[in-house]
Amino acid sequence: MKLSQFKFNIPQELIAYHPTPDREESRLMVLNRKEGTIEHKLFKDVLDYFDDGDAMILNNTRVFPARLIGKKEKTEAKIEVFLLRELNRESILWDVLVDPARKIRIGNKLYFGDDDSLVAEVIDNTTSRGRTLRFLFDGTHEEFKKTIFEMGDTPLPKYIKREAEPEDEERYQTVFAKHEGAVAAPTAGLHFSKQLLKRLELKGVNFAEITLHVGLGTFRPVEVEDLTKHKMDSEQLIITQEACDVVNAAKDKKKKVCAVGTTTVRAAETSVTTTGHMKPFEGWTNKFIFPPYDFQVPNCMITNFHMPQSTLLMMVAAFAGYDFMREAYDQAVKEKYRFYSYGDAMLIL
Repeated sequence: MKLSQFKFNIPQELIAYHPTPDREESRLMVLNRKEGTIEHKLFKDVLDYFDDGDAMILNNTRVFPARLIGKKEKTEAKIEVFLLRELNRESILWDVLVDPARKIRIGNKLYFGDDDSLVAEVIDNTTSRGRTLRFLFDGTHEEFKKTIFEMGDTPLPKYIKREAEPEDEERYQTVFAKHEGAVAAPTAGLHFSKQLLKRLELKGVNFAEITLHVGLGTFRPVEVEDLTKHKMDSEQLIITQEACDVVNAAKDKKKKVCAVGTTTVRAAETSVTTTGHMKPFEGWTNKFIFPPYDFQVPNCMITNFHMPQSTLLMMVAAFAGYDFMREAYDQAVKEKYRFYSYGDAMLIL
């Protein structure tokens, strides 16, 4: 397929800049691929579509406060630093994005905190906006992380054109988040409250937790018309035997295996065996899923409404079918669904 086939307009007023007051009160569009039907519900109604023995795959990654505001030595120009991933614990080397990038060169020092107590030196250019920083910190790794967490802000996506607020610290995080390492939330999971998870559990739904640390590469624009030429950034992935057992048991019993979010779809499809089962995995994945694609593990999926021409939308088109996806998005605009990270949800059966 071609990039241009995923181009359409989302009215600005439909972009969700804040979360709903209650997680499970978001709207839910239900797509039934077999029947070709579309229903309009609330997210808490997801309970009606699952039964005893079904499985849900959840991404338990935890977002860390990756956005730092520093200033450049001498000029004191304000510089935004977005932490991407730690390269070396001992040397405290990090891959970061800087903005504005044109002002930041190798050898520059950046100062953070009201008292300039944290200093970093630029030691490499990685991309037009990417840099490698060495933090000059005299203390343990735990003390460094504590300092970063105190200084950093919740890394809201760029299109949410406001500063992070206190509520974002909790709401831009799933209730099942455990393992820190993501710079963006697995947003389909944001709709689940602890109460809703409990009600699903009482109904007999089993949960398989995987960890995929979401990086900014998930949101990197696709810049090639031929989708086969696009390369995804790698993201760290951990799948345990315990998670595999839950998923494989549901598959063997011909039950629903629901991937909560595009990240869990990528995780499951990265670790699939020749028999269509999931196997343990620890490493990195750069899997890019776009139409046509034969899914092996999940047979249903929960996801948000995504940006035009994004890799996330391409995966949804592969799962729902391109024409059905377009019909659903047309209805979403007409019915004024809320879009993107803090927006409404879609269940594809």
